[in-house]
Amino acid sequence: MAVEVMFSPTPNPNSVKITADRPFIESGSLSFTSPDKAVGHPLAEPIFALGGIYSVFIMPQFLTVTKMPQEDWDRLLPAIREIVVRYFEHAP
Repeated sequence: MAVEVMFSPTPNPNSVKITADRPFIESGSLSFTSPDKAVGHPLAEPIFALGGIYSVFIMPQFLTVTKMPQEDWDRLLPAIREIVVRYFEHAP
């Protein structure tokens, strides 16, 4: 079944809130502030690999991605959507 992914603006123009029709993680929260810290995580690592990402914050109900100010959401959002869909396709 295809996952529904929705993007919402936040008060910070460099951050976007991403929700899906299923939880991102079981419980708690995960915060990644660099590509090095995201190594091995199936969602955060590929998002950082896009370049221009400042942080990735994951909660069960949502994911927040913060980009560097000079980056463009028009480039990043379609790629992030694809990463999220693939993440759920391979989730246990």
